[in-house]
Amino acid sequence: MMSSEEPIHKVVDEISFGLISPQDLRKQSVVEIQTPDTYDEDGAPITAGLMDGRLGTLEPRQRCKTCGNTAVRCPGHFGHIELAVPIVHIEFTKIIHELLKATCRNCGRILLSEESAKKIRGRIEKYKSLLGTIPDEVHKSIMQEIKAKQCPHCAAPQYKITFEKPTKFTEQTETGSEPLTPSMIRERLERISDEDLEILGFNPKVARPEWMVLQVLPVPPVYVRPSITLESGIRSEDDLTHKLVDIIRINQRLKENMEAGAPTLIIQDLSELLQYHVTTYFNNEASGIPPARHRSGRALKTLSQRLKGKEGRFRSNLSGKRVDFSARTVISPDPNLDINEVGVPQDVAMRLSVPEKVTTWNIEELKKLVINGPDKYPGALYIIRPDGKRIRLEFVVDRTKIAEAIEPGFVVERHLKNGDIAIFNRQPSLHRMSIMAHYVRVLPYKTFRLHLCVCPPYNADFDGDEMNLHVPQSEEAQTEALLLMQVQDQILSPRFGGPIIGAIRDFITGAYFFTRRENYLTKDEVGRLLTATGYTGPLPEPKVKEPQPLWSGKQIFSLFLPKTLNYVLKANICQGCVKCEEENCKYDAYVVVKNGELVSGIIDRRAIGAEQSESLLHRIIKDYGTQAGREFLNKITRMLKLFITMRGFTYSYDQLVLSPRAVSKINRTMEKIQKKIDEHIRNYRDGTLPRLPGQTLEESFEIYVMHELARARDEAGKIADEDFTIENAGIVMTRTGARGSSLNIGQMTACVGQQSVRGKRILRGYVGRALPHFVEGDPSPRARGFVYSSYQNGLDAIEFFFHAMGGREGLVDTAVRTQQSGYMQRRLINALEHIRLEYDGTVRNSAGDIIQFRYGEDGVDPAKSDHGKAVNVSRLIDQIKIAEEEGSPASEEYIEKQLEEVKEQLTPMLVEQLRQNLAKAKLSEKGVEKAVKLTAEQYKRALMEPGEAVGIVAAQSIGEPGTQMTLRTFHYAGVKEQNVTLGLPRLIEIVDARRIPSTPIMTIYLTPEYRKSREGAVEIARKIIYTSLENIASAIYEDAVNEEIVVELNKTMMEDRGITMAELEEKLQLQNATVKVEEDAIHIKPKKVDVLKKMLSKIPALHIKGVPEIKRVLVTEEHGEWVIRTDGSNLAKVLEISGVDTSRTTTNNIHEIAKTLGIEAARNALIKEAANVLEEQGLDVDVRHVMLVADMMTATGEVQQIGRHGISGKKASVLARAAFEITVPNIVEAAIKGESDPLEGVTENVIVGQSIPIGTGLVELYMTTFEKQEKEGGKTEA
Repeated sequence: MMSSEEPIHKVVDEISFGLISPQDLRKQSVVEIQTPDTYDEDGAPITAGLMDGRLGTLEPRQRCKTCGNTAVRCPGHFGHIELAVPIVHIEFTKIIHELLKATCRNCGRILLSEESAKKIRGRIEKYKSLLGTIPDEVHKSIMQEIKAKQCPHCAAPQYKITFEKPTKFTEQTETGSEPLTPSMIRERLERISDEDLEILGFNPKVARPEWMVLQVLPVPPVYVRPSITLESGIRSEDDLTHKLVDIIRINQRLKENMEAGAPTLIIQDLSELLQYHVTTYFNNEASGIPPARHRSGRALKTLSQRLKGKEGRFRSNLSGKRVDFSARTVISPDPNLDINEVGVPQDVAMRLSVPEKVTTWNIEELKKLVINGPDKYPGALYIIRPDGKRIRLEFVVDRTKIAEAIEPGFVVERHLKNGDIAIFNRQPSLHRMSIMAHYVRVLPYKTFRLHLCVCPPYNADFDGDEMNLHVPQSEEAQTEALLLMQVQDQILSPRFGGPIIGAIRDFITGAYFFTRRENYLTKDEVGRLLTATGYTGPLPEPKVKEPQPLWSGKQIFSLFLPKTLNYVLKANICQGCVKCEEENCKYDAYVVVKNGELVSGIIDRRAIGAEQSESLLHRIIKDYGTQAGREFLNKITRMLKLFITMRGFTYSYDQLVLSPRAVSKINRTMEKIQKKIDEHIRNYRDGTLPRLPGQTLEESFEIYVMHELARARDEAGKIADEDFTIENAGIVMTRTGARGSSLNIGQMTACVGQQSVRGKRILRGYVGRALPHFVEGDPSPRARGFVYSSYQNGLDAIEFFFHAMGGREGLVDTAVRTQQSGYMQRRLINALEHIRLEYDGTVRNSAGDIIQFRYGEDGVDPAKSDHGKAVNVSRLIDQIKIAEEEGSPASEEYIEKQLEEVKEQLTPMLVEQLRQNLAKAKLSEKGVEKAVKLTAEQYKRALMEPGEAVGIVAAQSIGEPGTQMTLRTFHYAGVKEQNVTLGLPRLIEIVDARRIPSTPIMTIYLTPEYRKSREGAVEIARKIIYTSLENIASAIYEDAVNEEIVVELNKTMMEDRGITMAELEEKLQLQNATVKVEEDAIHIKPKKVDVLKKMLSKIPALHIKGVPEIKRVLVTEEHGEWVIRTDGSNLAKVLEISGVDTSRTTTNNIHEIAKTLGIEAARNALIKEAANVLEEQGLDVDVRHVMLVADMMTATGEVQQIGRHGISGKKASVLARAAFEITVPNIVEAAIKGESDPLEGVTENVIVGQSIPIGTGLVELYMTTFEKQEKEGGKTEA
């Protein structure tokens, strides 16, 4: 018989919410609390006090007086306080106010006539039958409709009821304003009938409104408010207990006073005080009252504060908890490990344990471990007997005896040993590769060791980063980690379908030197290198035979390539020549691999680097599997590490010194540019500088100078770059892509360049100048933060100060950006967490609503795709062609016939690609058949698997690059004069579904007759730009003598905007004034003199021509046609203008698109906008992720925000909504409606501690063991 302590596992199906009635409260309560005291002198809980033994017990080994269990097993029991007067519950005040306004003060019926009530009931029924639920908006609109001066049922007059925060209600009667006491409110709420409540969105079965005014206050069990004993022996009570003491105290005084018949004033004061205490007990941040404070002056944390926010119950103790069997320490690199290993310090391995079942096979080994005990490695910490009893080996004197006693069926919790599986994680965990499963390797010293190649996915470096290690305890967890989380299975990132794990830094430098043409190795060196990698096999023929045999680096590198690999790519060092010399490249940048032999080319970042799509590494993984990829990486990194150690690699100071020729060249460039700037300064002072459109003279000048200075730095950098050869260590690193950029080298050796703050030169500081070292208003480069020196020459004090200013901005920017993108990521994940792929191929949320009919429109998993493509058809056909013997090419008909057979299995795009490539390749019939068959197979393999959490993957793939994005980029998109919000702020704007973007912009395409010439485009632009009277007036003033307003016209502006006098006259027809138009002025004489001033303020804004909202237009030529770009956006009106190509014209205002062109267009615009932002930042994100987010935002037929006002706020689950944001109001609303949470999604199941219905949690596996026979007396091994 198992021990009675065996826990009973229940599965929660749903959680219903409601209000509890006073009767139920009294029924469920185990004690009425009457004394405000807690413990007596002996420290025993006082009966009927706040720590009464019937509420539960905190002392160990003491039994609860209600259920007779010890503290561990007792669930805790509620007590109650009988309140002397009813008290309004603070969280329900708004709802009480709504109810009082909507119902009659006399008969309690809803203030609607019978027929309108009937109509509304019909409306609600209709919603229910159509949607199955009734949207909140319906009840809101009903509440707003109810406005009656008189009750339609009993004809009683209705008065205005005002609500003052926190809990005061007053009624404006004829005699003046009268306060509504809680008892009066309760009485009125009691009168409301159940049918009326249903109209108002209540569920009267579980939530009667009078229960919102409290008569009984529940007292939570002691486990909710444990009292602690400090070291000094003083008992310190919990905040809630403090608050309850106050409530009971006042409540008792109030009772006594009421019984003694005290004056009304005193009773009123005391009830108000009681109301205050109860209010702060529920919510200590209620507006309109001072928070209750502790003696020390800190505000108490009461019920509402315990639930909400990051430190509240939901987020801190339910959605995420602390766990056992975890360790955390600093990480350090170890290139000798395997990429899927983690070095664990022995100290950690001795503290973490793994349960291992005793079987006949491992019993001897486990006995040894038990004898070693907890302090000797490898040992064991605990033994668990089959009856569930744990033995702690630390306290066992004779361990040999206990070791002999163990037999199959026992469980030994042993130390961690090599080959165990552990989960390794670094925070912030921005994507799923931030948590991977590694094999343990126990090593000495105190840090976790990891292979350098797995730094990119964790985004780790070794400057003091700490990481966490978790040891999965159950066999199931270990297996799942092995199957789904191993490092090699994560090499291809789902963000872009390329390898995220690969060679970095010195490995790339090493690979460059190793595969250079000049690199030859002696037999001795080859032997050392190959031994390090564990290579077993024959040596190739040496490249050079005499005087001694020498092998080339390329030959040795080829030993690790799969023998059937064929691939061509251009290396990072490729100079981008006009005509590619291919295999005869003088830089050796054309990499050719033939049958696993590196024929030509240098291996660098493009071939084996991390985050490089379509590299050699990527090909090996795609064509030969993750295991081959892992072995390849392990072997070459070991070899390159040894090689670069043998060769040595230093970037010394003298490699930073430029030749005198370069120095003089840089000086000449600087002088040339200085002359240009001086010219700009002269023109600026004379006012002859050509102004840029939409910029003031000052701004134009700054833009010109910034442009020149940027050129100065680039030129200097270029000269420096050209001065150094590839022999220079710095150049090796930048060209091969190991680290750094030519900008870094330019700044170190030539010129640091302009320091900028907020994208402008440094202008602020002292009045009229940045520093007191300059003359006021000096616009020269040096005075505004241009640093002429290089880091190698050293900066002078002024330059250093400016440099520090620029540097500070970078730090602040980083801090702001992480916070902003972190919140965006949290919202994205929360909105998409419950979205999964179903078995029918659709993408649905937890309620079963379809988000996409097919994931990403082709069902392909980006992680299994080939850099976004389902199948790399051209590569496939090339491989077949290489392997194929000569044969006659297949006919077109044959190709078509083959394609027809697989048409149903593939996407139209793939069929088309096959058709084109097969036509070009001229394969034999056998080859065609093979190509078609392989394509179909690979496509099937690339499909997303059912149960996959596509939502979370999409959210992570968009959120994770967010942290790398620049924050404030006001960057001129294609056109100098246009300010466009880009980068992170724009992405946040998109997922926020802002009503109006911060920089609304339209791109207007024109019909054929206008797009050909600039004149045609300008003609349309004139029709579009919004022109008000002040735009075409040189002055508008009031002529007091003639009592009129004079508008002096600016003829050039009128011509520029294409406005004729006739048009002007037509537009200026004012009702209350006479308008006289002269040649160069307009006289407006109002009929009444006193409106003159008012009119003067309105006249300048008079609309003359154009589309409202469009402030500026720009006519530019793009791809051989003229287009108009605008500042400001008004899609509906612009599309009405003739000459505008309505099919291509677009705006960046999503809501405008949704309103004008419909939701499907808005979805496409969302995808385009988000993809543009990511692409412009140079981030590779698969479009399928963006599509899912856009589809989620537009799934309901209107554009919804990703956040609490949109998707997250409209989730089906109450718990999920409460756990995200606005916790308490969500629970309150659910209680009133009597909602129930079906627990179908992710957060809610995590909260109640069940497996989540996504991924492996979607599958229920039922297994039975042989227990049945045991009961019948048969002895079977279970």
